[in-house]
Amino acid sequence: MTGLSGRVSDPHTTPLSIMDATTRASAHAKAILLGEHAVVHGGPAISLPVHSLTLTATVTATDRPLWIDSVLYRGPVAAAPQLLAAPITAITATLERIGVPPAGLAVRIDGEIPAERGLGSSAAVAAAISTAVAAHHGVALDDDTRFALVQAAERVAHGNPSGLDARSVVSPGPMWFRQGASRPLPSRFAGVFVIADTGVHGRTREAVTAVGALKAAEPARIDAVLARIDAHTAAAVHDLAADDRTALGQRMSAVHDLLRELTVSSAELDALVAAAHAAGALGAKLTGGGRGGCVLALAADEPQATRVAAALRDAGAERTWLLHAAVTAADVAEADAPAGAPAVDATAKDAAE
Repeated sequence: MTGLSGRVSDPHTTPLSIMDATTRASAHAKAILLGEHAVVHGGPAISLPVHSLTLTATVTATDRPLWIDSVLYRGPVAAAPQLLAAPITAITATLERIGVPPAGLAVRIDGEIPAERGLGSSAAVAAAISTAVAAHHGVALDDDTRFALVQAAERVAHGNPSGLDARSVVSPGPMWFRQGASRPLPSRFAGVFVIADTGVHGRTREAVTAVGALKAAEPARIDAVLARIDAHTAAAVHDLAADDRTALGQRMSAVHDLLRELTVSSAELDALVAAAHAAGALGAKLTGGGRGGCVLALAADEPQATRVAAALRDAGAERTWLLHAAVTAADVAEADAPAGAPAVDATAKDAAE
């Protein structure tokens, strides 16, 4: 069958045979470094994995009808609320793809990624579900098949997804994405990022629609804004490879201003960006779809990141996380390799709250 392989490509999967009672698979959160909204219109984007925030799908054989168990709803898929349409699409599309009737399974969703914050929760759920459902039936999905299944769920969740989240939530390190294609980014970067949650649900579908409407109404102006975001994103590849924290921070702040021009920021996001700057951050911007969600700030090192995180919580952030680019000697060597070579693995840890 096209798009299926003989081995599980997701390192977070616990593959078990069809005879096993339970199968689990996980995916992680992501933060968009640069490229929000421009990526929907064909531009590039750079994402960072957030490995400390994960979602796990557990698939169990059952004699009941197709069942889903989550914090939002527990019961038969046929009676699930519209709010769960995207993860249910991941279940049913995967079963259809591998040729299995939609019955006899219970799918449980657990995890720490906050929903509707621009951190990729819907894509992570879909990636974990599709991988676990397929593996439960002895089928390992290759990357492109899983991508297609996650995109089917993302279209239900967001309307017109670029595919960035679908690739990012299973990427082990910093990733370059453009028009459906992705590659790992070599990096020497040793700065520390702070993710701050406004506590307000992001409105990705609304924001994407608004940018599209602006582009239709004022094509020259909006195309110029998108082109400037594209230029900053492309230049940031060098900043990561050269560990140029000052330049990257300046780009982040410049892109936030451009995103404000696209009307996808909010008062809460702008307040946290201002608080990050006041606390000494090298740069700060919204991350994700916007109109709520999270801010991504850059600090020169961990002590400064800790101070910035505290200032963001004082300014109203519901929670914060520190995101590190873990540089090793091997990673530095990879940074000199041709573009597209595997590089740095990013990890995250919760800031003290």
